[in-house]
Amino acid sequence: MKIDVHVHIFPPEIRENREKFFVDEPDFELLYASPKSRLVGADELLATMAEDGVDRSVVFGFPWRDAGISRLCNDYVIEQVKNHPEHLLGLACFGFADPDGTALESERCLNLGLHGVGELAFYVEGFSDKVVDQMSPVMEVLRHHKKVLNLHTNEPVGHKYPGKGDVPLRNLYRFLKLYGDVPTIFAHWGGGFPFYHLLKKEFSEVTKNLYYDTAASPYLFKNDIYRLGGEMAGFERILFGSDFPLLRPRRYFKDMQEINLDDRQRAMICGDNAARLFGI
Repeated sequence: MKIDVHVHIFPPEIRENREKFFVDEPDFELLYASPKSRLVGADELLATMAEDGVDRSVVFGFPWRDAGISRLCNDYVIEQVKNHPEHLLGLACFGFADPDGTALESERCLNLGLHGVGELAFYVEGFSDKVVDQMSPVMEVLRHHKKVLNLHTNEPVGHKYPGKGDVPLRNLYRFLKLYGDVPTIFAHWGGGFPFYHLLKKEFSEVTKNLYYDTAASPYLFKNDIYRLGGEMAGFERILFGSDFPLLRPRRYFKDMQEINLDDRQRAMICGDNAARLFGI
């Protein structure tokens, strides 16, 4: 089974008139002002999954500042998961203008069948100490329901690109110290966080429930990341994520075929780990 844990879908209202949603949404405008930044719905995703051999996808929207737009997108995800339960799982997504409101929205979405929360991202303000503290109400909901968080991360060095925010590694570590009992996916390889699994002391305790997804790997890292990331963090922590429609799944499968992974390691990354995490 191949499972893609990182896919964005949007309802038709947003796909057909994205400029309308730039107002008071600087994060969305930052990532989607260019017409080359694609927005897709469930039908296009399902067609791509069939063509590329993906069995299940974990889908979510965008971290909107406006609670009404968040609800619109979450309702679309809920509807598509109900319509295609054999192919789609969903996460609730939102921004943090109202931390207590996000906890209520998390509760609502989990009660309607979603599997967690994500991809939470803080593109403009960055992953600050304040943000870590504001996440507490949502993390309590996930802790209670025993559900999963997908958190945007990115590498703190290298070239700039839309969506690359300030994500200090020390704040990721602080996040784990506070909420490490909640199963969490650090998207985009944790911005290099797997390296620190080589530390001799204290790190293993706070990372017991930590996973990494491969989203955007071809744009960020050499193909060796699949092997080296697995060797440093443990192959059981690595989850295939495409960031579709940014890239198609088949690009990742091609890259993984070109490096020295054995069949078991490839199977773990491409689906076995996600099946265990999401209870499939």
